[in-house]
Amino acid sequence: MGNGAKTSVPTTIAPWLSVRKSAEAVEFYKAAFGAVEVYRLGDPVKGVVARLSVAGAEFWVSDESPEHKNFSPESLGGCSVRLIFTVADPDAMFERALKAGASQIWPVSEGHGWRIGRVVDPYGHHWEIGRPLAQE
Repeated sequence: MGNGAKTSVPTTIAPWLSVRKSAEAVEFYKAAFGAVEVYRLGDPVKGVVARLSVAGAEFWVSDESPEHKNFSPESLGGCSVRLIFTVADPDAMFERALKAGASQIWPVSEGHGWRIGRVVDPYGHHWEIGRPLAQE
């Protein structure tokens, strides 16, 4: 602020997922993860920019724009980032994602202090769905 006033703005990091067919992707994330739209700009034909929230954890989705160096995993032939999705019941969320159209990379299991499994969504983004195990 120019006058030296401070505001109470929390520090956050929210991934912005570049996809093909952004309006369709938003509907997938709603079905797979129970996401709700916090913000949406655009239309289903030309594509959307949407901020989604799953129990307060936010992420953004929009169509790729190669002219701005924003590429979808489909264009890249892979993904450079995995998303760690921490939930109370990873088994249930994992199954929900599969039913919505995600593909299993590895099943939910226990290891390295976590109960976790990995899926890839229909747009090429990898999600590790899990929770830390209780410390004995």
